[in-house]
Amino acid sequence: MQRATVILMATLLGSLIVLSSAGNFYQDVDVTWGDGRGKILNNGQLLTLSLDKFSGSGFQSKKEYLFGKIDMKLKLVPGNSAGTVTTYYLSSQGSTHDEIDFEFLGNLSGDPYILHTNVFAQGKGNREQQFYLWFDPTKDFHTYSILWNPRQIIFSVDGTPIRVFRNMESAGVAFPNKQPMRVYASLWNADDWATRGGLVKTDWSQAPFVASYANFNANACVWSSGGSSSCSGNSPSTAWMNQDLDAAGQKRLAWVQKNYMIYNYCTDVKRFPQGLPPECTRP
Repeated sequence: MQRATVILMATLLGSLIVLSSAGNFYQDVDVTWGDGRGKILNNGQLLTLSLDKFSGSGFQSKKEYLFGKIDMKLKLVPGNSAGTVTTYYLSSQGSTHDEIDFEFLGNLSGDPYILHTNVFAQGKGNREQQFYLWFDPTKDFHTYSILWNPRQIIFSVDGTPIRVFRNMESAGVAFPNKQPMRVYASLWNADDWATRGGLVKTDWSQAPFVASYANFNANACVWSSGGSSSCSGNSPSTAWMNQDLDAAGQKRLAWVQKNYMIYNYCTDVKRFPQGLPPECTRP
């Protein structure tokens, strides 16, 4: 499948900003660890990660991005996945890194996966929200999206928003808007905490555990070395730069948070005895 590429000719600090769209895994990512446990298949249209008792596996995008709409289809580990964690996230590097996380915490057969989300800005996280999903994520592929623009981050599942983290720098809340990030994904063993706080351990008789990824799509600003990451202009390909939730999106967000959210740091008063973080108390 030929890669679609849109080039936005914009010069700021001498940089060329490139907006990239759907390609294939051979062109878009590097399998970075796992000693062969990560495999690119179907002419680059499918990537599988596996985990056994000796190692998990993972990959990262070849390019770095600063703002964008990132989509990935995932089909999670079926059956007894207790102790495993499947991830798909954005991250920069260093002690003051930024990060936007989707993490899927495995569980015993028949129990739901927990979708764990978090946002790090300048090395500070502790912004967890967790959800059950309203479908079985192991039966088929579903699309998990991160819309990241200067105003906010919107987490979505199959087009349904589940979480919004707004830019509240005016209130002293750090927001990830200065460091380019790569897309990362991994499948690994975390049975010291992942399932029921570590009470349920990984059953290695079920190995290898396999998660599948497809349809990686990065409609995003590609970071140029020594350059900028601002995608200005009114091109349809950059509409996400000013995108917000409409009334229907707000209703879907409220539906998910009412019926499927199982943890929200913004309501955990025991965790923050000195007062909830400022972003939790502002509209």
